[in-house]
Amino acid sequence: MNNLISRGGFLNDFFRDVSPGFYVRPLHGDPLPTPAQIKLDVKESGDKYTVHAEIPGVSKEDIHVSIDGNVVTLSAEVKQQDSESREDKMLRSERYYGSVARSFQLPEDIEHGQAKAKYDNGVLTLTLPKKVGGSARRLAID
Repeated sequence: MNNLISRGGFLNDFFRDVSPGFYVRPLHGDPLPTPAQIKLDVKESGDKYTVHAEIPGVSKEDIHVSIDGNVVTLSAEVKQQDSESREDKMLRSERYYGSVARSFQLPEDIEHGQAKAKYDNGVLTLTLPKKVGGSARRLAID
């Protein structure tokens, strides 16, 4: 009797050792975004930079933009809520909360007072004017 072959074999042992949460996906099918999923287009034209960042599924109140010299940081709080009900009896309710952030550096400092941001249809558009004069100066060579 001990010579019976067990079903599943070595693969069952392998997958049993791997964390079961690794394979679990949210039931609604939309995973929370990661920093790599914030796609950027950065264009330079004369005296300004224009940045288009794709941040779908986030309300504009949950998006934050900070500028420190020539470093721009985008951060967003992602909130997703699924629920199903049949009459008054709740059968399933799921909530997913997370945050995502991405920073990038531009070649020149940004004029904070004139920077503008607009969010429309999941795309954040930043208009970032270059700082005039800046703190850079030319050194005299002796």
